[in-house]
Amino acid sequence: MRTLPPDIAGFYTKPAHMTDPRELDAVLEGAPSDIPGLVAFIQNLLIHPFWAAAYHQQLSPARQDEVHTRSVHDMLARMQTHDPRPLGFVRTLAQRAVGNCRHFSTFGTALFRRAGIPARARCGFGMYFEAGKGVDHWLIEYWNGTAWQFLDAQIDAMQRALLRLPFDPLNVPREQFLTGGNAWAQHRAGQIDAKKFGILDMWGDWFIAGNLIRDVASLNNMEMLPWDSWGTMTGPGESISPEKVELYDRLATLAADPDRHFAELRAIYDDSRIHVPHQIFNAMRQRTETV
Repeated sequence: MRTLPPDIAGFYTKPAHMTDPRELDAVLEGAPSDIPGLVAFIQNLLIHPFWAAAYHQQLSPARQDEVHTRSVHDMLARMQTHDPRPLGFVRTLAQRAVGNCRHFSTFGTALFRRAGIPARARCGFGMYFEAGKGVDHWLIEYWNGTAWQFLDAQIDAMQRALLRLPFDPLNVPREQFLTGGNAWAQHRAGQIDAKKFGILDMWGDWFIAGNLIRDVASLNNMEMLPWDSWGTMTGPGESISPEKVELYDRLATLAADPDRHFAELRAIYDDSRIHVPHQIFNAMRQRTETV
């Protein structure tokens, strides 16, 4: 039976910059500690803006702007603003905080860690949203006692039915979710068409490279927004220089097996081209923001 090395287990169990509830930890008292209970708890508190219409919800611009919330601390503050009751109380759809797949995964990662379960948010592409395409997506990867397992905390019963998923979102098959690194490696090997990886009107190798950088940052406990940009990221439509290709290839190799390359992933994160700086560029808002 495989066991998780203590340094890795510790790193992915302790709260970090984005996943630390800080003084709001008390509002999480009474949160479930079992996997199905944790997922139900998460889904009761968040609503995805892309799915709002399916729930017959119309979100105002101010509500939609909640997707720019980064930290779990700030998510909890937002949740309390919408409904000051304990978080275990059932929320109406209108009382839920607005968050996308990254919020479901980052908030879930914080809850898993709080329950003593090693977990990390992974950035990549879901292969189950549009036929033949890899759609920008985030999952939770948690240690189930013998191995790392993918879990999609966003997909509730209604979404699962509408998507006609043939698998349980609590156990997403590896072929159904490609991390940014795996997608980059397959692109470089000619196994996938990069033009079919992205979201909305943004597709291509530059998008895959961006998710590779975000995944490496997340493996180093900095779970950024899907549109946050910094360092060595390549912009829309830009050609990727040979120097960047070499770096991306190296990152993809390390991120393909984070446990085996744990020390190297931690070391390479010190590289200013990859490390999340104090200020980043929010591409959706078109402005620089402090992290």
